[in-house]
Amino acid sequence: MTRTYIVPGLSEPVEILIDRWGVPHVYAESRDDLFVAQGFNAARDRLFQIDFWRRRGLGLLSEVFGAGYVEHDRAARLFLYRGDMHAEWPAYGSDTKRVTGAFVRGVNAFVALCREQEEHLPPEFGELGHLPAFWEPSDVARIRGHGLFYNLEQEVARALTLRDHGPGVEDLRRVREPGPHEPRVPEGLDLGLIPDDVLRVYRLATAPPDLGRRGGLDGSNNWVIAPSRTATGRPLLANDPHRAVTLPALRYIAHLSAPGLDVIGAGEPALPGVSIGHNGKIAFGLTIFPIDQEDLYVYRTNPADPHDYDYRGRWEPMECVRETIPVRDGEAVEVDLWFTRHGPVIDERPDRNAAFAVRAAWLEPGMAPYLGSMDYMNADGPDAFVAAMNRWGAPGENQIYAAPDGTIGWRPAGLVPKRPNWDGTLPVPGDGRYEWDGFRDMDELPSVRNPEQGWFATANQLNLPDGHPLPPVTYDWYPPYRYERIAEELGSRTGWTVADCVRLQTDYLSVPARRVLPLLADVEPQGDVRVAAALELLRGWDARLTPDSAAAALFEIWYRRHLRPALRDAALATLIPPDERARALARLLPIEDESTDARVDLDLLASPGDRLGHDTAGTRRRILRTTLAAAMAESGGLLGEDTAAWAWGRLHQAEPRHPLAARLGDRDWTSAGPAPRGGSGDTVGSTAYTPDFRQTGGATFRLVVDVGAWDESVAMNSPGQSGVPGSPHHHDLFDAWAADEAFPLLYTREAIERALGERIVLKPGSPRA
Repeated sequence: MTRTYIVPGLSEPVEILIDRWGVPHVYAESRDDLFVAQGFNAARDRLFQIDFWRRRGLGLLSEVFGAGYVEHDRAARLFLYRGDMHAEWPAYGSDTKRVTGAFVRGVNAFVALCREQEEHLPPEFGELGHLPAFWEPSDVARIRGHGLFYNLEQEVARALTLRDHGPGVEDLRRVREPGPHEPRVPEGLDLGLIPDDVLRVYRLATAPPDLGRRGGLDGSNNWVIAPSRTATGRPLLANDPHRAVTLPALRYIAHLSAPGLDVIGAGEPALPGVSIGHNGKIAFGLTIFPIDQEDLYVYRTNPADPHDYDYRGRWEPMECVRETIPVRDGEAVEVDLWFTRHGPVIDERPDRNAAFAVRAAWLEPGMAPYLGSMDYMNADGPDAFVAAMNRWGAPGENQIYAAPDGTIGWRPAGLVPKRPNWDGTLPVPGDGRYEWDGFRDMDELPSVRNPEQGWFATANQLNLPDGHPLPPVTYDWYPPYRYERIAEELGSRTGWTVADCVRLQTDYLSVPARRVLPLLADVEPQGDVRVAAALELLRGWDARLTPDSAAAALFEIWYRRHLRPALRDAALATLIPPDERARALARLLPIEDESTDARVDLDLLASPGDRLGHDTAGTRRRILRTTLAAAMAESGGLLGEDTAAWAWGRLHQAEPRHPLAARLGDRDWTSAGPAPRGGSGDTVGSTAYTPDFRQTGGATFRLVVDVGAWDESVAMNSPGQSGVPGSPHHHDLFDAWAADEAFPLLYTREAIERALGERIVLKPGSPRA
């Protein structure tokens, strides 16, 4: 089947081959036409998603959803890039402005088509009663709130914990690396001034598409394997970024081919180009390298004018930007946006003569999330790829690469602020004593090429080499367990294949579970049949959280809902009075799918010193026994009394939902699934979940590149490539994803033609012609 569209802005026809998995392969005669076509096609498959992204980012939700979103809109506008666009565009690379302009022309061409011919309009617009908007190229660069940023949340949580409970309790809340590292309250900082909800506006500005809290564990895995360790003698590159499990998918796979460029992989559908994939000359993939790119500044304000703040001994006025927010079915609202020299003001407390602002590296020129991929996707080899990292800004990433000549490597990248007199772990006074002294040169970051071990992997863990002269880029790294499992597997043998990499991407062995299980050898049931039954299930278990495992279900219920709280409560008993423990414990227990860091719990179980009291071993045995009994009782209530019928996948399921499902009502296209899932946030196959066990985070997109034999590469993008209800590719990949499968990521024209599902031709001209 062939469909034809007339697309203004094209100079020559463009052909798009949609393969059977919904991947568009776009063939154009020029780069300008290629990116016009990419924008048109992205809108064809994801128009409601990208229109919503733009509205959320620019602060225009109220225009279509009403007055209830004015606060969101004001927050979003505070965190727009407001600098000089003449400095902004060149920061990404020489042709980013031109390419983005072409991409936006393509988006707008499809928007115009939908406005003229309603049969092309996705149903959400009709249901919600508004039309898609036209874009400006600057929208793509000015919107910043969709990235992954560090470490404002942690420095505020740390400050509040120190304020209320002291350093001993903070040690129970979060591991700091490299360590040991003691948090030092900056001179002049009054922790008591910081409100509990100081980040409310910041969170509104960076909220996910469903406008709730940012759920899911935003980690990732990637690795490269040298030819000496693969079955074919070609390098392999694997990447599975972990983000929210949504419908439609966060990422969109596309193949972009024009003279001088032939790149395939995934990016975000509202952005031009590809950020993870290959271009026939080099393969590339990324994971978060959690550079501390944010600081909260605390100001003393003028009692006579709360919009003056003390800076170097004088009152400095905040800058006010007044904007108008259009409101559906209501009067437009004028809002004042306040800024200090450090950044947007997110909270003001005139009654305490205090105000709070955020300094964020990602508000600097060239820091629009992932737009820097426009430069490196053109790289013709390792040297050019590494050179392009000098222009990568946000978020901080572990970039890996592999070339057909066998070269593999790692190059972290991102803007690293210089803090000459503090470490970034806590907020600082905004009085001029704590100022960034520019940014680190990218070449100061470490890198690796062709490692002697024949592989390199990252999983957001602390990976700065010992003795490296660069000061720590953060003290808030992710736990090491996913990396440890990857390293264990990659280092154990040679002969790696694409299929082996997919199996490792979906590996459900829990390293924390494997470390906890031996402690059960010292536990006796003492006549408790529940404990006896729990021990019988767990003592023979292999620590794999497979969907069909009864032991996996028991372990996850036990560890997260019983053992972890009991361990931390026992540790608190050695630190604070009994009447403070409940409040402190609530501070220590993470929102489950935001953090599954087991390091504190495993340290407490190992119990160096007297962290669990003087009778450490006895306390540990008592906690293990009593929590096992409680977990068995809860598991029976959830899964029934017959343990033979228990299975982790009966509880732990994926059911991605449309971000506006509640507004759209009961439609069969607002969710997919449910499907049973294995794993947890601790496993390589990461499947972070909420207290109701629903998976909210993980790798909905996966990629394994067979470097040099490009057609042998595979990918996955759940629930499907299209966001249009009724499209055959709306959720056609969900079942295969839930079963941990992958599909061929075809690259050569010949292979693509053999797997053709649909042909689309874009022709230049007027849409009315």
